[in-house]
Amino acid sequence: MADTLSALRSLMSSHSPPLHALVVPSEDYHQSEYVSARDKRRAFVSGFTGSAGLALITKDEALLWTDGRYFLQAEQQLSDQWKLMRLAEDPAVDIWMADNLPKDAAIGVDPWCISIDTAQRWERAFAKKQQKLVQTTKNLVDEVWTTRPPAEINAAVVQPLKFAGRSVTDKLKDLRKKLAQEHARGIVLTALDEVAWLYNIRGKDVAYCPVVHAFAIVTSNSAFIYVDKRKVSIEVKTHLEENGIEIKEYTEVSLDAAFLATNELDSVSTAKASLAEVTKQSENSETNKSVNGKHQTGEKCSNLIWADPASCCYALYSKLNPDAVVLQQSPLALPKALKNPVELDGLRKAHVRDGAAVVQYLVWLDNKMQDIYGASGYFLEENTVKKEKPLKSLKLTEVTVSDKLEEFRASKEHFRGLSFPTISSVGPNAAIIHYSPQAETCAELDPDKIYLFDSGAQVCLVYVIENC
Repeated sequence: MADTLSALRSLMSSHSPPLHALVVPSEDYHQSEYVSARDKRRAFVSGFTGSAGLALITKDEALLWTDGRYFLQAEQQLSDQWKLMRLAEDPAVDIWMADNLPKDAAIGVDPWCISIDTAQRWERAFAKKQQKLVQTTKNLVDEVWTTRPPAEINAAVVQPLKFAGRSVTDKLKDLRKKLAQEHARGIVLTALDEVAWLYNIRGKDVAYCPVVHAFAIVTSNSAFIYVDKRKVSIEVKTHLEENGIEIKEYTEVSLDAAFLATNELDSVSTAKASLAEVTKQSENSETNKSVNGKHQTGEKCSNLIWADPASCCYALYSKLNPDAVVLQQSPLALPKALKNPVELDGLRKAHVRDGAAVVQYLVWLDNKMQDIYGASGYFLEENTVKKEKPLKSLKLTEVTVSDKLEEFRASKEHFRGLSFPTISSVGPNAAIIHYSPQAETCAELDPDKIYLFDSGAQVCLVYVIENC
């Protein structure tokens, strides 16, 4: 850890301009809370592995901000080179930087890993001392992370209409109506769940999350997806192209955002989709209807670009004209949250199957606690004779019972994996929020101590069920 901090400080000193501080967020290029192994930069530099937090490295200090869920974990994982900053107790990171860093300080951050909202809030805080937020051209953590995991090539899959309940064509049509209402000619979509939902695709690029690393740009008459093409099968390629979506490499999104800003993106498109053109004509006919008694002929210029300030990274926002950007919550947020009848039916069926698995697990656990530890048992039948001699040669641990729960779940139709690492905890471990048992150190079950489990399942790559 000391070598990592020393290497980063060396890069900060040689940077142009020299950096007084370096911010290392938890988020990836899509502002995700849960990220792939190669995007866990904050965990690498600090040693703290919780899902939420932010690291700040100055010339002589290293600080880690996190919330109340992780105070105990952070205390255990941070070395003495780090200071824990408790959210809601200690000053927020922007206030701390503004108050403790010198006048004219340069604070570096990878603009791909910070949202528009956060960057603008920090810049306002820095203004009083003429401090400056510096967008680094390279991620400095990546420069020193010699053991950084390679990018995984996980195939994307199509989410069938029988599970999605709405077609891509229908979703794009509604999206373009909302763009027209805000006089926007395009939108940049960066949130992984929104790209997956809009284009009816799923992936395995983030553990426990059915998403694929991808960006999307949708204009009045075109739609694009930016993804590593090695992840795109013939089936997915056909699905996307049939819905008027042009497939481009993941790294091309930055250049295309600049083209979008200058209204040149459609002209450089290599696959103008006829389906999108038909959709645009339909939308234009509706847009030109009478509004407030006046006939609208589309004369008002639609020259804005929509970006969600909470999820769009600052790097892509910097490619746009700030005076022509609609900074509002994504228009996909509400439609994605409002489940259609097909999704609701699937959700109910998924809960029935998952509930059966959990009941099977509880009965199994109850029987094993009786057999191994001589516990009285909640599910003890009236005519059952309790075993006088427990099977002391066997034992149950937080990990073995967690594995058994997953086994019961996996036996059910459409199971696709866990939705997060199961929290399986005995006694005092049950007080640790987001506790994650490890085989080498986990506790043994004890009939005289509380046992808590918090778990979830993914079904058909869309539904997430949680039981605790």
